[in-house]
Amino acid sequence: MVHLLSGSSVTSSCARNACLTWKPRTPLTHRFGPLHSSRSSSVPYHRRARTSHRLQINAVASVNKADKAASNDATSTGSVQIDNKSDKKYSTVLVKAPHRSGLLTGLTEILASSGLDICKATVDNSDGTSINKFLVCGSNGGKVENAEQLTTLQHALESAISPQSTGRLRPKLKNADKSVAEDKKNFLYTLMDSYLTSDVRSIEQSIVNHLEYTLARNRYKVSSQEAYSATALSLRDRLIESWNDTQQHFKDTDPKRVYYMSMEFLMGRSLTNALYNLGVDNEYTQAVTELGYSLENLAEQERDAALGNGGLGRLAACFLDSMATLNLPAWGYGIRYQYGMFRQTIHDGFQHEQPDYWLNFGNPWEIERLNIAYTIKFYGHVSVQEEGGRQTFRWNPGESVTAVAYDNPIPGFHTNNTINLRLWAAKPDREFDLEAFNTGDYVQAILSKQRAETLSSVLYPDDRTHEGKELRLKQQYFFVSATIQDVVRRFQETHGSLDAFPEKVSFQLNDTHPTIGVPELMRVLMDEHAISWTKAWEFVTKVFAFTNHTVLPEALEKWPVSLVERLLPRHMQIIYDINWRFLQDLRARLGEDWEKIARMSIIEEVNGEKFVRMAYLAIVASHSVNGVAAIHSEIIKNTIFKDFADFWPQRFQNKTNGVTPRRWLAFCNPPLRQLISDTLGTDEWINDLDLLQGLKAKADDKEFQGKWQAMKLQAKQKAAKKVEELTGVTLNPNALMDVQVKRIHEYKRQLLNVLSIVHRYQQIKNMTPAERKQVVPRACVIGGKAAPGYVRAKKIIKMVNAVGTKVNSDPDMGDLLKVVFVPDYNVSLAEILIPGTELSQQISTAGTEASGTGNMKFMMNGSLIIGTMDGANVEIAEEIGQENMFIFGHSAEEVPQLRQQRHSLQLDPEFTATVDLIKRGMFGYEDFFSDVLDSITHGADYYLLANDFQSYIQAQAKVDETYKDKAKWTKMSIMSTAGSGKFSSDRTIAEYAKDIWDVQACVVPAPHGDPNLPARGS
Repeated sequence: MVHLLSGSSVTSSCARNACLTWKPRTPLTHRFGPLHSSRSSSVPYHRRARTSHRLQINAVASVNKADKAASNDATSTGSVQIDNKSDKKYSTVLVKAPHRSGLLTGLTEILASSGLDICKATVDNSDGTSINKFLVCGSNGGKVENAEQLTTLQHALESAISPQSTGRLRPKLKNADKSVAEDKKNFLYTLMDSYLTSDVRSIEQSIVNHLEYTLARNRYKVSSQEAYSATALSLRDRLIESWNDTQQHFKDTDPKRVYYMSMEFLMGRSLTNALYNLGVDNEYTQAVTELGYSLENLAEQERDAALGNGGLGRLAACFLDSMATLNLPAWGYGIRYQYGMFRQTIHDGFQHEQPDYWLNFGNPWEIERLNIAYTIKFYGHVSVQEEGGRQTFRWNPGESVTAVAYDNPIPGFHTNNTINLRLWAAKPDREFDLEAFNTGDYVQAILSKQRAETLSSVLYPDDRTHEGKELRLKQQYFFVSATIQDVVRRFQETHGSLDAFPEKVSFQLNDTHPTIGVPELMRVLMDEHAISWTKAWEFVTKVFAFTNHTVLPEALEKWPVSLVERLLPRHMQIIYDINWRFLQDLRARLGEDWEKIARMSIIEEVNGEKFVRMAYLAIVASHSVNGVAAIHSEIIKNTIFKDFADFWPQRFQNKTNGVTPRRWLAFCNPPLRQLISDTLGTDEWINDLDLLQGLKAKADDKEFQGKWQAMKLQAKQKAAKKVEELTGVTLNPNALMDVQVKRIHEYKRQLLNVLSIVHRYQQIKNMTPAERKQVVPRACVIGGKAAPGYVRAKKIIKMVNAVGTKVNSDPDMGDLLKVVFVPDYNVSLAEILIPGTELSQQISTAGTEASGTGNMKFMMNGSLIIGTMDGANVEIAEEIGQENMFIFGHSAEEVPQLRQQRHSLQLDPEFTATVDLIKRGMFGYEDFFSDVLDSITHGADYYLLANDFQSYIQAQAKVDETYKDKAKWTKMSIMSTAGSGKFSSDRTIAEYAKDIWDVQACVVPAPHGDPNLPARGS
């Protein structure tokens, strides 16, 4: 028997603001209700906003004897009594029911959702019966007088305590499939007419059922991994309901659809993301706690899905989240990598690559679709035949594999829509060569299986060899062919013919990797569906759009013609035809300007060898080409794609990248989420990030700054704990947390960061004890993977670790300077490091970074940026002002001339002295590092480290000076978060939908009894 209060005691003269309040400031409707069924309710009930308080047990009180006696008269199903007479100030709600887990939570959810404040509550759970007495008040602070409101409340509470209570009624969708009789459709609907209930008790039963029936485990002896799997499967059940309803609704309404094709999808962990998106995090937290587990510990059991490497994959994941949240009819398509790129380990400071066995314990989130499989062909030859007076081409493959589909539900936030990420796994055409086995050739019997599965084993195999290049191209064609076959099949099932294909389908090419899809769609349309070249090309140029992610000419993908001809002979024929027709158009427009025509040709010839320029093929075939930041889009129009931009100016546009504010702010940083919601008085900013502008009014408020600083310290402590767990290095949480985490590449200039650390180290070494007391302590954290074949990048990793070993063991440093390299940087680690970061390094050479998305994640979480005017940094500066950043370095316009003048540059003495410290062996391995250092001194220094060094050191000094002024630093941090609204991927995807794809929101109907959920972005 307990007396429940929120926070401190409440007196009998309770003012309204002293009441127990679970009412959300801005309630959000959702697919899952609290505990009750909405069938008996005539008005909507809203789920509790995430800013709500949790119940706290502070004292014990007695239940009124009359209430206790009355309970003997209650039926076995319980009873609800509401009256306005027994208390002078408040309405009394008395609920009696058999006690069960989550009952109190469900009841308070209903009261809160009804707009009532709980001023006092007494609960008696003795004798297996739960007697809950609530004194409640309405918006006027007094009794609830509205009879309709009281009746509705009574129905909802009775439904909640009823043992027959079921989940909310699912919408009865049209289902136009004529192959199923109407009476059978109705019968099947009645069998599954309600969503699974998501009260605590139902969740517990679901988890235990999966332990017993899916995993076949003894429920009394379960490992944490098994408990995680059962919890994930329980949550996946709820995702599948919404997923099925969404796909059926798309099929019924037949909207134009988007198919986002990407080699990478760095999704991160799914458990926490799905819990928050479905709005059942509180219920699952309580359920797993009562089962004897911690939800946080269970989440740690999930391995990051190894489906990507860097920003390209993280961007694709953000885009899927926004597509689902904006209710767009969209799917993602990619590869189900068995081992990902690699798992990075650090031994003696060197990077070592190991397979990432992320699928060792299975993936509970995916749905294997063995019935959805396509044959993918390679090699062979093409034969030409005459059929019906028409020349036809038949590809006779020399090898084939099977692509099998694995579906991954992607839920939106604050919506019923759940879209799909379909990934392809390679399987052999024949699982086992029995004939070879029976004749004694045991090795040959399994070779075909191994060759096939290699296609989806590893992301970006090392392409320094011919075999590596071939495997990469095979990978790209494998997933693109399966995707196009799948889209065409599904379209025909719905429409019969392909006539409306261009009006109903949009393919987005995420970088050049899926570009082989252009000749593949031509092949499918012409060779398999007998569509003429002219009409097929018209289809292709209407459905494809291309996103470019680089400004570096050497990063533009090119394949040797000899390789394409051997591996994909039919596609090489089609590419030749596309290029011939394109060159004819150029000649008609440009006349005899053969130099320009050669520059624009899809086929390039270098020293007698021909190459297919995939970016050029994508531009020629796409109706839209976009860059990913304003500066990037201008650079590509003026440099690498200038001829094409002059030829088709209307085809080029900009779509500045964004990141999902759900995963990268609301979910990964709960203390900041709470502070923002409390300050703004709403949770709506999670889907409307521009609302963060409201924080600007608080930037100078001392009380608010204090809360901000406490929030940031809490995040820093969590990050420091994780770093120590991974590396053994203890960081001072009071030190400035300085972080650079991204793919290791020369243009991202991790080497410049290392040089500044060496410079700082030498400065501190030369200081007197008194001077050291004035030093701002700095914890420098660097992380990221180097491609296995990228030797110089791997040497930079070793240099970071060598410097760290020296600095961290120097007794003169103490906590003044720490240097640490975190291994195997991934999404889950980012979700811990980013909230705790105070200074984010975005220091690429101006004009080399297409956009960057890490800068957006850091600024959302209140980190200040030290960086160049490159990529999205330019637009970040426009949004928050350069006065809230630490900008250094030369501009993108200056870089080309500086490169030409690099040979005559007089090196800065401090730069030379810093480099010499490493050359002379202060950190060891001087011979090993010599070529890296020569490349920035005696070499061309292509990325201009020497040119920007002094400006960088001065910016670092300004960082130290500003950090000493806590009020100023905190204000800048608040302004960074407040100005991050533009960089939501919701804004980016809304622009894609409007300007490129021409698609509309397609909102799945709400459960019966609920209002229509708001269609975000509609």
